[in-house]
Amino acid sequence: MVNWILQGLLSFFIWPGLLFAVLLGWLLLWVSRKLIARMQRRFGPPFYQPAFDFIKLLGKRSLVPAGISPTLYFGLPLVAVISTTLALSILPLPGSGSRSFNGDLILVLYLIEVPAFCDILAGFVSRSIYGQVGSVREAVLVLGYSLPFLSSVIALSIQAGSFRLEDVLALPFGPVHLLAILSFVLAVPARLKSNPFSIPNAEQEIVAGAHIEYNGPALALFELAHALELTAVSLLFGLLFVPALSNPVAALLAYLGAALFLVILSSMLAAATARLQIHRAFRFYWTWGALASVCCILLAVIL
Repeated sequence: MVNWILQGLLSFFIWPGLLFAVLLGWLLLWVSRKLIARMQRRFGPPFYQPAFDFIKLLGKRSLVPAGISPTLYFGLPLVAVISTTLALSILPLPGSGSRSFNGDLILVLYLIEVPAFCDILAGFVSRSIYGQVGSVREAVLVLGYSLPFLSSVIALSIQAGSFRLEDVLALPFGPVHLLAILSFVLAVPARLKSNPFSIPNAEQEIVAGAHIEYNGPALALFELAHALELTAVSLLFGLLFVPALSNPVAALLAYLGAALFLVILSSMLAAATARLQIHRAFRFYWTWGALASVCCILLAVIL
């Protein structure tokens, strides 16, 4: 019992949880920002900039606007951080010691979705018209990108006949994986709020989206949750679509390489495109995202 508790705490706080995920998330954020800057003929930030931004926000005084519940104000970003860290602690990365159980894939998907709902609630809690517009846009995007994102994972689960991560990861790479990769990748830019789907936090239109009234440590926690979500989505992509390797070091490097590939791909798309209007983004996901989702599910059922 004691060993199980210690293992759980290690998975949550160290590997593959909070410490590892934060460092990797900051690195991936820097890669994204640096790549976009170079494509725009700018120098871009140094590699330590995401960490410095977080530390700077932590050092600022947190001002809770009048009429806003302090419990909700600080609780929403904290819940976003905890839920994403819990999802990461379940992922069966080499050396993590995580034990697969029935339905763990469903739990991971649920926990990864929690930060988006915290963002939506944050905009309404702030009582700012700009925050509420950002929340509405976030809610509409969630309805769009969740279709291809969830369908890509469900298709693999159908083929494996199980919602257990261990069984899904044991599947041999096949045609279903190819369509699932397409569906998964379609959802990533909207999940990460990057162009052309950076609609909820459009600076020129609604200033800062759902987080407009957030500052100091509370805003730092939301930024931390974003870095953790980037890590969780990227590592889940690697776990699902990189063929299993017997060597733990090689497997981990392959997962990290897949995560880096995903970030580079979304960054190049962000640098090369302009922001879409919300109705065009929604139409995109319920046209091409729906088509990719249906193809995934049908192929998984047939095979």
